[in-house]
Amino acid sequence: MISYTLTRSNRKTLALYVRNGAVEVRAPYKAPKSDIERFIASKEKWITDRLAISNERMELRKSFALTYGDHVLYQGTQYPITAKQGNRIGFDDASFYMPPDLTPDQVKYACSSIYRMLAKRDLTRKTHEYAGIMSVMPTSVRINGAKTRWGSCSAKNSINFSWRLIMADDKVIDYVVVHELAHIVELNHSERFWTLVESIIPDYNDRKHKLKELQHKLGGEDWD
Repeated sequence: MISYTLTRSNRKTLALYVRNGAVEVRAPYKAPKSDIERFIASKEKWITDRLAISNERMELRKSFALTYGDHVLYQGTQYPITAKQGNRIGFDDASFYMPPDLTPDQVKYACSSIYRMLAKRDLTRKTHEYAGIMSVMPTSVRINGAKTRWGSCSAKNSINFSWRLIMADDKVIDYVVVHELAHIVELNHSERFWTLVESIIPDYNDRKHKLKELQHKLGGEDWD
């Protein structure tokens, strides 16, 4: 029998989630335990396959490390990590540079700090450019450390992006920026919303696919 955690709520259907090597079942308050057990049994192969993928990604994350000479993504292009005398970190259009003799954990931390700086600069610029094209006005542009959401738009029209987005191809970044700005006009993912996105990014579906590829890649990398 597959072990799992059970979360009951005011939902109408049963649902399965596999994350970090664990299985969670979400069920309505009144769902009988027998129905839940049958549901799990009917999904056994799917659960087993997903657990294998989840465990593989966990192992990859555990072994993820960065050092000088390794390459990291910035706007879809790989750049080397280089040592530079002094105590400054940054990006010089050719490499991610940082002081010499850092440990792998320090190198990773330096890279994520550089990513945050680049994200703040580039995503803010892009957001204002597309805001002008779309005739909308975000109240702010913020960078956060979200792992599962590339971006969001608050009820007060504040646009938020994960710094990880800056790894994506430039055209993919454009899609996410337009996607979030479109929420200033349409709060949900209605037909009108997608029509607005398509008017700016006609090939948005292709860019969504590339974004999923990056998400899959990052699933095996530990950037915490």
